Amino acid sequence: MEIRNLYHPFELQFLEVSEYEAKERKNTFFEMVFVLEGKGIQIINDHRLPYTNDKLFLIFPQDTHSFEVIEKTKFFFIRFHDSYLKNQSSDWIQKLEFIFHNHNHLPGCILKTVTDKPLIRAMIEALIREENSDFPQQQEVIKQIINTIITIAARNISLIAPLAIAPSKAEPSLDLLHYVHQNIYQPEALKTAKMALEFNVSPTYISEYFKNNIGQSIQEYTIAYKIKLIETRLKFTNMQINEIVYEFGFSDASHLNRLFKKYLGMNPSDYKKQFQN
Repeated sequence: MEIRNLYHPFELQFLEVSEYEAKERKNTFFEMVFVLEGKGIQIINDHRLPYTNDKLFLIFPQDTHSFEVIEKTKFFFIRFHDSYLKNQSSDWIQKLEFIFHNHNHLPGCILKTVTDKPLIRAMIEALIREENSDFPQQQEVIKQIINTIITIAARNISLIAPLAIAPSKAEPSLDLLHYVHQNIYQPEALKTAKMALEFNVSPTYISEYFKNNIGQSIQEYTIAYKIKLIETRLKFTNMQINEIVYEFGFSDASHLNRLFKKYLGMNPSDYKKQFQN
């Protein structure tokens, strides 16, 4: 299997092909692929699904993938390394978390909002024009467009993420999960009394309902989700431990260390060193 590396924080490529070499590839970087024109089959991790115009695909470093081209296809690739993510603001990283933790890694377009398809197309076309220009601040404009595309992708995934977490649950439980995800940085909003007020039910009822439909208590689910998000910070950003403590509302670094070690068997600093090396 071919393993492909990326030696810049990000890379753009326009590719027009009548056939695509159908062999499995695994990247060491993230890749977004937009289909400007064409028809064929997308393959990710042995799953197959047809593609047509205006489809946006997300490929993770651990995914094996390929395409089978049926009609001449114009692809546009946006590739970015974790070093690109590390240079972004923590606010922007928060917008990506549905991508990192809730995407199901199946083939198919990630754009679920119809109005976002022409918006993404316009941005891809703007990237092509900007890349071929020599305007001032060209690289800054390109980065801003890339960030907007990634943010729109995250927004679309956030709309379907609860379905991936609890596909057999009733709709109210999906609303509860979405509420937790949206308020994960606001500990006060995740207190049972506050959630009960938000959903206009009693605290006892919401606790029992959450446990019965999600399989965990509100506190258990919230802590587990926080740990996943902290893993993202440690892997993909240069945030310091005390910054993470502040962002997630821990009382101090010792509190974070104890909780993280309970779930992953090591403290956050040692976990981070694995990826720095």
